[in-house]
Amino acid sequence: MAKKTIVALLFGGRSAEHEVSIQSASAIYQNLDRKKYETISLYINRQGGWKLVPSPLRSLEELVQGPFHSFLPWASQTQNSGIQADIYFPVLHGPYGEDGTIQGLLEMADVPYVGATVLGSAVGMDKAVMKTLFRAGGLPVVKFAVFHEIDWKKSRPETLKRIRREFELPFFVKPANLGSSVGITKVKDYAQTRIALEAAFRYDPKILVEEGIIGREIECSVLGDEKPQASLPGEIMPHGEFYDYNDKYVDGKTKFGIPARLPASTIKEIQKLAVKAFRVCDSSGMARVDFLLQARPPRLYLSEINTIPGFTQISMYPKLWGVSGLAFPKLIERLIELGLERHRQKKRCVERDRP
Repeated sequence: MAKKTIVALLFGGRSAEHEVSIQSASAIYQNLDRKKYETISLYINRQGGWKLVPSPLRSLEELVQGPFHSFLPWASQTQNSGIQADIYFPVLHGPYGEDGTIQGLLEMADVPYVGATVLGSAVGMDKAVMKTLFRAGGLPVVKFAVFHEIDWKKSRPETLKRIRREFELPFFVKPANLGSSVGITKVKDYAQTRIALEAAFRYDPKILVEEGIIGREIECSVLGDEKPQASLPGEIMPHGEFYDYNDKYVDGKTKFGIPARLPASTIKEIQKLAVKAFRVCDSSGMARVDFLLQARPPRLYLSEINTIPGFTQISMYPKLWGVSGLAFPKLIERLIELGLERHRQKKRCVERDRP
């Protein structure tokens, strides 16, 4: 009987997307092929403490109980020094998980892991850097401006005047480094601008103001490393003003087009741009690429890339691969294979460089 691959799921984390991470890890845990994989579950609490737990399926009350240890779960001085995994699977949305920090830790430990590398993760997390690279790569992006909290505190009236001068209503205000639509406001009246900025600055000292586009929200899943492939695109039809956190994870009233009803030429263009965005951001393994399809005049805009997309039961990333012919268990298997192969390739490169 073939030896099972030991997969360590890392979930929870210090970001505002803590609960979403648990949901994603639970779905991955349930869809791992037990004939091929053995699972180790490592829960990270909101303070950054680590704990080995039976599974992500335990309640939050159970997860947070008991002693936690710090930093490296594989270090000899910790209580979990016996942990040995073949590959680590970070399911940590948002800062301290999707931004290159956990990836740097895994690189330091010289262990294989699923998903984007340090650079790809950091670029994908910071919307300001991401959109700058999109624009430099010739990808279509909406008008945007970056603001820093230190400047806001020094010159609030000037900042408000600039936004009013440069952006027509409606426009969006969002933290530069966060996901799941946390801290985002759709501004429909200039009188709301100050409140919207303050709300975004609660989560990040760097924020974006973006032009509002009237149109359809389209998402496309990408999978691969050197030869990435794009899934069929899907459409988000929010119940509210836009696809915010409540719409995603609380109310459950959003409708989805899986796959989206689009002309073949538009589907092909979305897939081409999704792969190009994946490469521009130096992504690897997986990513969900989000688009805005403007109604009049018809035009496609690239919104953002998510290097650790949601894996919950309602998440688009696995659902889009499902309708594209790759079932959830096979998708996870492919992601693990990609992570292991990337680590082997890196080791081969290092060995070639040795005298």
